[in-house]
Amino acid sequence: MLGMGDKKKSPGSGNAVETLIGPHAVIRGDINFTGGLYVEGTIHGKVSADDGSAAVITIAENGHIEGEVRAPVVVISGRMTGDIHASERIELAAHARVNGNIHYKVVEMAAGAMITGRLIHADAPLAQLTGPEAASAPRVKATVEAQSA
Repeated sequence: MLGMGDKKKSPGSGNAVETLIGPHAVIRGDINFTGGLYVEGTIHGKVSADDGSAAVITIAENGHIEGEVRAPVVVISGRMTGDIHASERIELAAHARVNGNIHYKVVEMAAGAMITGRLIHADAPLAQLTGPEAASAPRVKATVEAQSA
C-alpha cells in the first residue's frame, strides 16, 4: 500500500502515480486529473486530463472505466467501455478489453488484447470521420495473436 508521499510507478509509463483508485472503490461521476492516475477499481463517468498536462492514466488488470477517457497517454490492462482519446500514445496489454472507438497517434498492442470499435488515427482527415460513409463503415473487432518468426 502507498504511504504519504510514496509514488508508485505505473507499468510501461515511467511516470509516478499521484492518484490511486483502489480495487474496492466505485466512483460515479467525472474526474479531471494531472500527473499519473492508476485505476484498480471502477469509474462510471468521463475521465479527462487537464489540457496541456503530461498526464498518464493506467487501468490495471482488474480496473474498469465506463465512460469517455481523454489523456495524452493511456495504458490499459483491464476493461474500458467508451471512447478513448489518447493525444500521444495508447498501450494495450495482453488482458486489455476495449469496447469503443480509439483516437490515437501511436498505438502499442500486446498479443491477446481485444478491441471492439474503430481505430482512428489523429491525423485522419475530418471528412473521413464525419461523412455518410462513417456511419456505415465497418467496426473493427480485433484480437492480436502472437506470431512466431
